Amino acid sequence: MTELKRVLVTGAGGFIGRSSIAPLQRLGFEVHAVFSGTSGHTPAAPQGTFGQVADLLSETQVDALLARVAPTHLLHFAWIATPGIYWHSPDNFRWLAASENLLRGFRARGGIRAVMAGSSGEYDWSKASVCSESSTPLADESGGLTPYAASKIALQKALAQFSREEQLSSAWGRIFFQFGPYEHRDRLVSSVIRHLLMNREALCTHGRQVRSFLHVADVGAAFAHLLDSDIQGPVNIGSEERIALADLIGRIAIEIGRPDLVRLGARSAPAGEPTLLVPDVRRLRDEVLWRPQLSLSAGLSDAIAWWRGQLGVPEPA
Repeated sequence: MTELKRVLVTGAGGFIGRSSIAPLQRLGFEVHAVFSGTSGHTPAAPQGTFGQVADLLSETQVDALLARVAPTHLLHFAWIATPGIYWHSPDNFRWLAASENLLRGFRARGGIRAVMAGSSGEYDWSKASVCSESSTPLADESGGLTPYAASKIALQKALAQFSREEQLSSAWGRIFFQFGPYEHRDRLVSSVIRHLLMNREALCTHGRQVRSFLHVADVGAAFAHLLDSDIQGPVNIGSEERIALADLIGRIAIEIGRPDLVRLGARSAPAGEPTLLVPDVRRLRDEVLWRPQLSLSAGLSDAIAWWRGQLGVPEPA
């Protein structure tokens, strides 16, 4: 008899959450997709899933949600993520408390494995280059710790301690740089694509920063496979493919056919931003046994095509 795998996916209407659903289904999970309902509009649940509406900041609604679903697995993405706001928002601490409450309730209802989403922002970028889960130090107060990083670090530590004490299987996915359909319009890749498709200048920094970008479909799939594994603790979610931002922007511009609109050096790079910031993905590759399905070039083509559809810009003749 096949063992039931019933997963509660929080933030299912978000950028990464929505991309985890199809991979979870392929792995045999019964998916319960959680939407906040706070916007007044609840998206239709993806085909083959069960839609759930709950404000995760409400303990009463969380209790009712867990009682309805009785999940065996938890995949937790929900958090504040608005560019330009989330790093310093006090809402980070509300989400920390809400996430701890969700975790306790999940285990109390018989949950057996939880995976939560972290961030490369947890690492101390002043000491980072190739970030390793086991050896790269995390940010601390001396490094100007932001509310976002502080809350994510605290939740990862709480998850690890709670899991030890409650014999809960758990992992923590540290997301690096991602892009793709439904990305916020003001993030780097989407912003450059939008501006060039609309025949506007793309104002960028010098572009010498080296990063690792992963298409959101692969980010979602990596989390699904991490959840379906028995790997414990932090795991970097990213790609081995490294690229300077100037080269990334150049690829986008060439494919769209508007390299003349790119303005490198028009914006100042954020103070203290490291030149090299990429993940060590050996745990993801060798322990979770997962690799990306999309190359960077294929992923960029997909993102450009999606934005063409959103903006109503036809393919060039």
